[in-house]
Amino acid sequence: MDLERVILSAKQKALRINLNQELYGTFAEIGAGQEVVRQFFRAGGASGTIAKAISAYDKDFSDAIYGEEKKGRYVCQLRLEKMLKHEYQLIEERLKRENHPNKKYFAFANTVATINFHKTSQGHGWFGVKFQTEAGRPASEVFLHARLHESDALMQQVTTGILGTNLIYGCFFFYKDPKELLKSLYDNLDRSQLEIDMIEMNGADFTSVDNRLLSLQLVKNGMTDAVIFSPDGHNLQAADVLYKKNILALRGSFRPVTKVNIDMIAKGLKRFKEEPKVDPDNIQVLFEITLNNLKSQGDIDEQDFLDRADILCSIGQTVLISNYQKYYKLIEFFSRHSKKRMGVIMGASTLVDIFNEKYYRDLNGGILEAFGILFSRDLKILLYPWKDEKSNTLWTSKTTPIHPRLKALYDYLTFNKKIVDIEDYDESVLSIFSTEAFRKIKNGESDWESLVPIFVDQIIKEKCLFGYCGVKPMNKSHEDPAKAAARAIDQS
Repeated sequence: MDLERVILSAKQKALRINLNQELYGTFAEIGAGQEVVRQFFRAGGASGTIAKAISAYDKDFSDAIYGEEKKGRYVCQLRLEKMLKHEYQLIEERLKRENHPNKKYFAFANTVATINFHKTSQGHGWFGVKFQTEAGRPASEVFLHARLHESDALMQQVTTGILGTNLIYGCFFFYKDPKELLKSLYDNLDRSQLEIDMIEMNGADFTSVDNRLLSLQLVKNGMTDAVIFSPDGHNLQAADVLYKKNILALRGSFRPVTKVNIDMIAKGLKRFKEEPKVDPDNIQVLFEITLNNLKSQGDIDEQDFLDRADILCSIGQTVLISNYQKYYKLIEFFSRHSKKRMGVIMGASTLVDIFNEKYYRDLNGGILEAFGILFSRDLKILLYPWKDEKSNTLWTSKTTPIHPRLKALYDYLTFNKKIVDIEDYDESVLSIFSTEAFRKIKNGESDWESLVPIFVDQIIKEKCLFGYCGVKPMNKSHEDPAKAAARAIDQS
């Protein structure tokens, strides 16, 4: 039987590192005091571990060391990476390896902004470690972004010190188990104090780590409610992706991406660009998968998640994984980062669910409170029609069956063009469903290819996704999937 890991205090962790004569490194901290290195100084025995502690608070002095930030933002990933690179390089330059043959070098850095005096800006920060697990071995890196939730700057400083200590300790003692390293970051902390919304592990000791899975773990473990990763599989911080953007989101299972998904995003994007408050050159498209959509028989199948991610990344899409089962929560998240007009592409059958009052019983204001959050933002619902096979009718904004008790609210929203139709849809794809395509792939049926775009068909076959076990395509000269997807969307 596996025993639970004993959780050490921050002081115990710092002391264990200090007493390890092989570890030697630099601490560089900007913004919230020298709270991390303070843990190591107070623990005792730090003289053999800490090569240098620096806190370049002055902007000009900091720029002289690490270079200027052209965008004027100093609490950012780029600043953190510059700090880590500079400090680690100094250790290697100034300490001759022949004099320290057994030393494992490391550099810790953070750049943090705590909550301001007027409580108008939330605290947040970037934390990172560049480290060796064996003397002379190429370095690995772990860096993360955290949002600080406490309402007092001094409390946020204490939290910063504990989180940084947890990160350094995890890098040295849990690097062989990235999931355990991730969980250990919350030792002696909880979600009410901070939210880790981005993490990435790179380098010699993490060659087998898929950072998209780390993103999934953040949401699955309740460390955050939403994560984003790019088409090349890199984890991204939401503010960097969404800041002041016209956001357009499409929610789905994408298991797999079908012709109807491509038609929805193509026609929805075209309709969104026609909006007067939308800058066509400032749109961020997101394919969103909810945690609930990833669960199969009560748990999440990581391979199934990666299969979906592989397709979306291969066709050049930015992916959002969220725990926002209700749309008003998703829009609330978007509005943290942008006040510009945003859009959600939605099937008419999903719209019916949104107008079901049972989903809002946990709110004091019920459905009106949820809709107040949704539509007090500059939001457009771009409605994609749904064909009701039983009655052979097409559901649009005019024909979607809404309960009479809520019809007046619905009419208000459609009259004010908060809900608008996507009219130039492809009628031939309306009867395609991801569940049917997935079933056919799993069962080895030969006609599933007709349900997905040709570039998705090729990806599934080449990578053997979703349990596909048929013949891989021999011709590798087909068009790049991302370019083919972009062309299909543009042509649509």
